[in-house]
Amino acid sequence: MADGLLFVYTDPGPVPAAEFNDWYDNEHGPARLTVPGITSGSRFHALDDALPPWLAYYEFRQGTLDSPEYRALADNASAREKSIMSSLATLDRRVYELISDDSAPGGDDPPGESDGPDGPDGLDVLAGPPVVLAVSLSVPPSAEADLAAWYADEHIPALLKVPGWRRVRRYRLLEGGAPTYLALSEVESAAVFEEPAYQASVSTPRRNRLVELAIERERRLFGLHKAFG
Repeated sequence: MADGLLFVYTDPGPVPAAEFNDWYDNEHGPARLTVPGITSGSRFHALDDALPPWLAYYEFRQGTLDSPEYRALADNASAREKSIMSSLATLDRRVYELISDDSAPGGDDPPGESDGPDGPDGLDVLAGPPVVLAVSLSVPPSAEADLAAWYADEHIPALLKVPGWRRVRRYRLLEGGAPTYLALSEVESAAVFEEPAYQASVSTPRRNRLVELAIERERRLFGLHKAFG
């Protein structure tokens, strides 16, 4: 089971868009999928006009990022890879561990399965979701239990009743300068945010109280650019 997430925001800055995308789509991203334990990867472009404009994430088994195969990616990097990586305006790398994984009833595939092509270790490679909502949040230690209970008892069940809401995964930050908790939702399109059921889910007293307690909060919306496999 992939219980880790490597989550990376990038801004190419001075790197021309065509070169940046060719490098990421055909060199950088595919190379990560050659590492045993990395089970899927996808790239997304911002739909919210905020910066950074690009997101990529990779699902992996814990311990993979400490493996010789993963370390070899940096040790054996091409001249192009080194040049572009050193030129990026933003490289915001975060590592998470999985807390929970919930899917809407009647989804096409259970979490972690697909009918896509096999990955490097024989696992199916997940097709990337059309749209992802990434909400990161830190609350005081005294409110963490309330945050977990709200997600489990109220918020996630409510979101999964919204038409077009596919899946919600929660993660805890292990590495990186970011809020402690990430909720990563997969949805059919940005139209889900106009649904009355969604509006109701983000208007409850419990939700408003926890948002008021938040020390840090980020909300980003992205559309699929490419799924690696």
